[in-house]
Amino acid sequence: MAKISGLKSFFWLVFLFSALFFFSGKVMAGPVLKIGHVAPPFHGQHIGLEYFAQYLKEHSDERWQCKIFPSGELGGERSLAEQVQTGTLPMAVVTTAVLSNFVPEIGVVDLPFLFPDLLTAHAVLDGPIRKKLFAFFPNRGFIALTFMENEFRDLTNSKHPVHTPADLKGLKIRTMESPILIDTFKALGAEPVPMPFPEVYSALEQGVIDGQDNPLFVSILVKFLEVNPFITKTQHVLTETVMIINRDFWERLSPADKKLFRTAAGEATIINRAVNLQGELKLPRLGISIPAYLREKKIKCVKLTPEQRQLFKKAVVPVYKKYRNKIGAEIFDAMLARVKEQQGRQ
Repeated sequence: MAKISGLKSFFWLVFLFSALFFFSGKVMAGPVLKIGHVAPPFHGQHIGLEYFAQYLKEHSDERWQCKIFPSGELGGERSLAEQVQTGTLPMAVVTTAVLSNFVPEIGVVDLPFLFPDLLTAHAVLDGPIRKKLFAFFPNRGFIALTFMENEFRDLTNSKHPVHTPADLKGLKIRTMESPILIDTFKALGAEPVPMPFPEVYSALEQGVIDGQDNPLFVSILVKFLEVNPFITKTQHVLTETVMIINRDFWERLSPADKKLFRTAAGEATIINRAVNLQGELKLPRLGISIPAYLREKKIKCVKLTPEQRQLFKKAVVPVYKKYRNKIGAEIFDAMLARVKEQQGRQ
């Protein structure tokens, strides 16, 4: 019996040493960090995330490896945010519109017709307001690393050209799952239908909805215009996204790794914006500009006159009144003041 017991001990030691060797090899290879988002692989957001992954890998001697899941492969944006919040997914990039369901203060970025142009938006979001907004995230289970971008949103529909808010009356328009955007389209006279991005094309094709709002760049490349030939350049909202990481995961990182993640995230933002701007002039896979594409396909695009744009801005005034209290007067007023200040400098 003693001999059998000794053999058992020997085999257990062999097993333990083998297991230690195996798992130590795994650790040396670096943890795999899963990152989810809903943008397609050709989009600047995804390319920015690829750069983020490469930066982490190279500057950590390959300790950090990333696997990126685009196009809603891990779920819609609300699901992604919930997964990060609960820790089942370490990282994601989610629109501020959807994140406002978890962090109401970030909804201030989605106020309709807030930013007159990209230069003003970048000057505002890269300034002190960013720190104030990101300070609201930890209490909700997230750490916000950086803003990423999905360009200004325009309107498409299958029914008729839209020149004024009156033309939107009765149209079923898909919106992101955002209280502000839902109320914005109600104020404009439409019937908003909140829906995850991966479901939009089939809903348009089947007539469940009449239209949707997305950057024209995206609408072209995911082929929304095949079923939505009427375009209006409303540029009503600049779609910003936030790179979020689970708070508990973040707190386990070393100070050096936290610095590395923040630096990589900042670099990803730069790449994201550059690719988006380039895409306006040369659409990925198509190799032509957006105006050239519209001419080639004989698609007419309504460009609002200053007077028509003013009608849209006037119609959404109640949205501003409602959300000043919901978001919080301090951060709301700070955002508007910052936009006004930076607009004058551009």
